[in-house]
Amino acid sequence: MESQFFTIFQRNPCLDQRFIVFALIFLSLTCSFSPSYGYDSLDPYANITITWDFLVENGDTYDVRVSLYNFQLFRHVELPGWKLGWSWKGEEVIWGMWGAETTQQGNCSKYVGRELPHCCEKKPEIVDLMPGAPYKLQVANCCKAGVLSSMRQEPSNYGAAFQMNVGKSSGKDVDSKMPANFTLGLPGYTCSEPFQVPPTKFSKDGGRRWMQVLETWNVTCVYSQFRSSPTPGCCVSLSSFYNSTIVPCPQCSCGCQGLKGTKCVKLGEAPSVLQLPHEHNTAEVEPLVRCSQHMCPIRVHWHVKQSYTLYWRAKITITNLNFAKNYSDWNLVVMHPNLRNITQVFSFNYSPLNQYGNINDTGMFWGIHFYNDLLLTSGERGNVQTEILLQKDSEIFTFREGWAFPRRILFNGDECVMPPPDQYPRLPNKAHRAMTAPFIVFFFLFLSLSL
Repeated sequence: MESQFFTIFQRNPCLDQRFIVFALIFLSLTCSFSPSYGYDSLDPYANITITWDFLVENGDTYDVRVSLYNFQLFRHVELPGWKLGWSWKGEEVIWGMWGAETTQQGNCSKYVGRELPHCCEKKPEIVDLMPGAPYKLQVANCCKAGVLSSMRQEPSNYGAAFQMNVGKSSGKDVDSKMPANFTLGLPGYTCSEPFQVPPTKFSKDGGRRWMQVLETWNVTCVYSQFRSSPTPGCCVSLSSFYNSTIVPCPQCSCGCQGLKGTKCVKLGEAPSVLQLPHEHNTAEVEPLVRCSQHMCPIRVHWHVKQSYTLYWRAKITITNLNFAKNYSDWNLVVMHPNLRNITQVFSFNYSPLNQYGNINDTGMFWGIHFYNDLLLTSGERGNVQTEILLQKDSEIFTFREGWAFPRRILFNGDECVMPPPDQYPRLPNKAHRAMTAPFIVFFFLFLSLSL
């Protein structure tokens, strides 16, 4: 491609050299940047870390503690939860497991005649135990049904752990005992290869003595919305008190009606019972949405409601149009320049996300526990809403050119489709109409004097 630009320049020696410089800079940028699908500028250090601690060696077996930590500010893991998987490098088996269990025992026929191992699979799949599991099967920080909250929403519930006793594969040292090809069983996540880190330390005797494990290995998993779903899962509509126009979600934001594989329920119709999720179904359910021109499971509506002398008020409504899913512990991330002057939030929790020093233009909203933290399936009660009061900043505040509307909105960590900026509700152009009459009078006065 670079040679093509040079050929054009040689054939057109009068071509503006500034264009060539710009083109070369553009080429260098586009060629040097590799796709960074796991990076989010609102949460640049987001990841889920798997920590693998070798505790003790027991002759033919060894004990391992596995921990999962959700180091993401606003993206959480909801039901059906994580399903951790890996590939053993040898013929290892899991003799016992506490705090979690494998979904399959596998072929353990070679151990007939004695107690069978917990799992003989080459590629085991591990799920968290449910709350209320028998006490003898529990370990610290276990049994949460695979749910991991985000760091900002509920910091006390962002981790999980389980322990297991593993049978060694003959002739294997510690390094080769570390499995590979880790997966989380969650859409959109990709995990790195294991890498060794300093051994985990823990205190005993009230902190007077510190002990450490034999070895510690970490695996880092990052999220990509592009890998999670080929289409977005939410969209944004806009309205204001100073303009009668309601800007809807962009057409085909999350899909188009009539396309193959697209499912929707028309207004006034009820979905078939067979299409609805069962109470104990833990599998990921495909969206079954209300038929619309945008076809999104979630719609977020931002309404500029009122203007006072020193403050202005906006209303946020989140509507679930998905018949197949309740959204538990949902959250909403909003980028808006006036969030640094937010005064009061009604019926939602709120926390600013200051990722870049003093730049406070992004905040996170989520429901109040036992009140509106569960966004129900499509229906009369399938929405949650709040109002926010913001102080006017004389340096930046204006209703002109759509300034009062958000720049970005994310629902449960996924980017929502915004309307084009040129469609935002605008202030009526009163100044133009007010100046028309004086201008006409002045024009005729000028003509009369000139004659």
